[in-house]
Amino acid sequence: MKSIISTLALLILFSCQLFGQSADVRRKQFNLSKSGLAIDGYDPVAYFISNKAMEGRKDISTAYDGVTYRFANTQNRDAFAANPAKYEPQYGGWCAYAMGAKGEKVEVDPETFKIVNGKLYLFYNSFFNNTLKSWNKDESRLKSNADQSWTKFIR
Repeated sequence: MKSIISTLALLILFSCQLFGQSADVRRKQFNLSKSGLAIDGYDPVAYFISNKAMEGRKDISTAYDGVTYRFANTQNRDAFAANPAKYEPQYGGWCAYAMGAKGEKVEVDPETFKIVNGKLYLFYNSFFNNTLKSWNKDESRLKSNADQSWTKFIR
């Protein structure tokens, strides 16, 4: 009995360490604002429900694996809490085009986005350079490259 309790205690400790590492990796690799918010405080669920970028409210937020998200309303927060993987942006919220074209993390404009096969992709859009347009020209290849590149960051 004592060995079972010891084994369970070790498993719990190991699980807590893995969770902590996962949250630390996510915070280091995800595109977070200076205040630690994902998507510059935009609501990840609104992209899917309203098909537009909506800023989240300061008083409606939740953290998932070390990353904090804001929401426009409590319904969106609750939808996110029920299935975070469905709503989180791909590639940690970095520019999908840059991840696919160069394997680099580049800031995004949260209002420049695309939903493909139920996944949210964000893009850089500044100084007359809307990378969503470039992404659309070669989406399949860029997505495949971006998927491979992102795995190098989250190991």
